[in-house]
Amino acid sequence: MTRPGAIFDEPAVVRRLERKGALRAVTGSSTVAAAVMVGAALLALVVANTPLYDAVEHVLGLPLVVGVGRLTVSLTVEQFVNDFLMAVFFLLVGIELKYETTVGQLRRPRQAALPMLAAVGGVTVPALIYLAVNLAQGGEPRGWAVPIATDIAFALGVVSLLGERISPATKVFFQTLAIADDILAIVVIALFYGQVPQVGWCLASLALTGALVALNRARVYSVAPYVAVGLVLWACMFNSGVHATLAGVILAFALPSRSDVRLSELGGWLERRARDLEDAYDDEHHVLGQHDFTDGAWRTERVMHHVTPPLQRMERYVTVFVNFLVLPLFAFVNAELHLVGENFGALLASPVAHGAYLGAVAGKPVGIILVTWLLVRLGFARLPRGMDWPQVVAVGLMGGVGFTMSILITGLAFTDPADAIAAKCAILLASLTSAALGTVFARLAIRDGGPGARRRPPRGGARRHGPSRPPRESCPGQGVS
Repeated sequence: MTRPGAIFDEPAVVRRLERKGALRAVTGSSTVAAAVMVGAALLALVVANTPLYDAVEHVLGLPLVVGVGRLTVSLTVEQFVNDFLMAVFFLLVGIELKYETTVGQLRRPRQAALPMLAAVGGVTVPALIYLAVNLAQGGEPRGWAVPIATDIAFALGVVSLLGERISPATKVFFQTLAIADDILAIVVIALFYGQVPQVGWCLASLALTGALVALNRARVYSVAPYVAVGLVLWACMFNSGVHATLAGVILAFALPSRSDVRLSELGGWLERRARDLEDAYDDEHHVLGQHDFTDGAWRTERVMHHVTPPLQRMERYVTVFVNFLVLPLFAFVNAELHLVGENFGALLASPVAHGAYLGAVAGKPVGIILVTWLLVRLGFARLPRGMDWPQVVAVGLMGGVGFTMSILITGLAFTDPADAIAAKCAILLASLTSAALGTVFARLAIRDGGPGARRRPPRGGARRHGPSRPPRESCPGQGVS
């Protein structure tokens, strides 16, 4: 068998490829991504309580103006992070949602019903606890959605630290629950935390959404047209009063999940191209003079580029950018808690803090575990093979690990800075508490190599975004957009 890298002349090229592979292993780790975001949040806490705080606030308040003519967006640096860069994060969330509904756990409603309904319980109970606390203590009920969200990156990062104590089936259950949780959080933001809608901009947003759908129906497989329309859609939604980050979700669902190449014939086509390249190659001439050979190689490269569906291509483009720039920057901008001069007694006594903390730490596990137990008890569903009740409890406890969506909702829910600070403190403390409780419980109650831990079920198919569309009378790659 030919070893990887054997076709390269230069050993330096092989070493560079190996380094890139190692870098991809690091950047593809949810644990590393979560650690980077935690580090950014901790840095923000430190900076916010040093003399650098005023300088950072000045930079975050600087104005930015982007656009042409009437399609102009005026925003601050902080809004650019929270509204534009987070739209890229929502694009990645939307890609994951579309993947799951196409070939993942959400493609089979019956199979996905248990974790999805558990997510509904994990959203409803925290909201009710928050409302009960704040209505009883005269707090701010508008923040009811702050404790409803589970942070996928943080929560799955904590789960990965537990190794084989958490079975593959439980990890799939938790991931499906977290994805359903994201869907509910997106709906909540759209319905309850937008501004007064501007009809003209809303109509423009609908028209652009229709344009994205038309591109998909026209089988346009180049990513660039979708991105161009998506940027204009974001600007329209920003001006419309609907939260602009939702443009990322709309763009994700418009991206084609099929390939424009007849995959069933790709192998034979590559064999023919390989023979053509071998015939065209002349060992006696410099590569710059072998136009037939380099032109054939370029055409093959273009076809291979379009084997990957646009949805998956976009995921590869933005994943590292989101995990290692957008989310850490968001954490740094929004986790700034200027506690110098603050009344800690008032923070600890705040109904907002009590509601957010209890909603996440107590409400999340109660909602998730109770709904799961009821559905199983009533015979509506069964626990996945390899998952037992101690693992359900661990999932419920770690469901309280929330950051990204909770911080985002905090910024939308509160006009009083004191309430926002109290909510952010509660979110950070609740996430640490939930992570600690879930980890300790799993280590005490679940034995290593628990039920099904060594039986790895199929992941709903390989990481593919749908089958190729019906064959056409052309070679692979012909007519690629």
